[in-house]
Amino acid sequence: MNVLRRHLLIITLALTALCSSPATARTKWSTGEADRWYAAQPWLIGSNYIPANAINQLEMWQADSFAPTTIDRELGWAEDLGMNTMRVFLHDQLWHQDQEGFADRIDRFLVIAARHHIRPMFVLFDSCWDPNPRLGPQHPPIPGVHNSGWVQSPGPEALADPAQGSRLEGYIKGVVHRFARDNRILAWDVWNEPDCLADTYPGQASNKEALVAALLPSVFDWARSANPTQPITSGIAGGDNWTPSAKLSVIQSTQLSQSDLITFHEYGWPESFATRIVQLRGYGRPIIATEYMARGAGSTFDGILPIAKRAGVGVYNWGFVDGKTQTRLPWDSWKRPYTMEEPMLWFHDVLHRDGTPYRQAEAALIKRIAGAPKLIVPEMAQ
Repeated sequence: MNVLRRHLLIITLALTALCSSPATARTKWSTGEADRWYAAQPWLIGSNYIPANAINQLEMWQADSFAPTTIDRELGWAEDLGMNTMRVFLHDQLWHQDQEGFADRIDRFLVIAARHHIRPMFVLFDSCWDPNPRLGPQHPPIPGVHNSGWVQSPGPEALADPAQGSRLEGYIKGVVHRFARDNRILAWDVWNEPDCLADTYPGQASNKEALVAALLPSVFDWARSANPTQPITSGIAGGDNWTPSAKLSVIQSTQLSQSDLITFHEYGWPESFATRIVQLRGYGRPIIATEYMARGAGSTFDGILPIAKRAGVGVYNWGFVDGKTQTRLPWDSWKRPYTMEEPMLWFHDVLHRDGTPYRQAEAALIKRIAGAPKLIVPEMAQ
């Protein structure tokens, strides 16, 4: 990396911090503030994104495997499809290892994304998949297995150790503060599926749900203490009823009560997707589906995109380019790896590694709906 460029970045970030440090942390946005922000955005459409060369968040962002050329090529394909945002996962251990280097790579990613008119939503913590993240070279994909290398953030040791609380706080505050005024960033998702127990893996914290429930309000507070101009959220997933009158878990109640925007995950049939929108309308805030699209489970582009566009609900499908995550394979590959013969139907993902669509008709639909005039007709989702 160019030494002068790195020093300039550090100086710029330091000056920004001095000029923008708030006297007090901002509060949760009012419904009016959230509505005004959302009205100023285009209709949001994108993917959950990791480059094809990376098996997980660590491999995407570590200095030895960060791949700006690959990212530039793949985000160019996203731009060609009409996508204007991507949901991208960070990791606390990367910040702990090298704050300035990680911040520089985030900045380089933002430069590339802005070149393609894409504003990412960054995810700070994640409760899904392998609970034992380790810096350094990552293991190769397990043959025939869906998402065989994705890692949690924080891991169980950090989650259960009160002495590591200050480190986690420093990560959240540090990352958000550095980019709190950066309009290249769309939003902050503070914790992906915080109530996911990921019990397929050994090594989970024995009281993980209670630990996460206790920590999640602080994570929202830490992010808000940086006074970001971007909205803060955490997407609700699981359960049958998300209406304001429903009996929700402690974690879900925190997610819905603390989010500036309402975000959710739904991998079911179009009818289920539409029902979720109706349930969430009662909170009076903009709604974005930050995960959807699992062909084998009934969630498809042709079934979901028309509903979302008419309802004014932004969308991020899971998976973009088929790569080391192997999310073209279904969830049941964890119990029955597809090593002899792959299923005919891709589960997630949009493009092959060379940029050609898995299905040309899907790519044409994405492009057509993304380019259609912005339309918000709430009753169409009911």
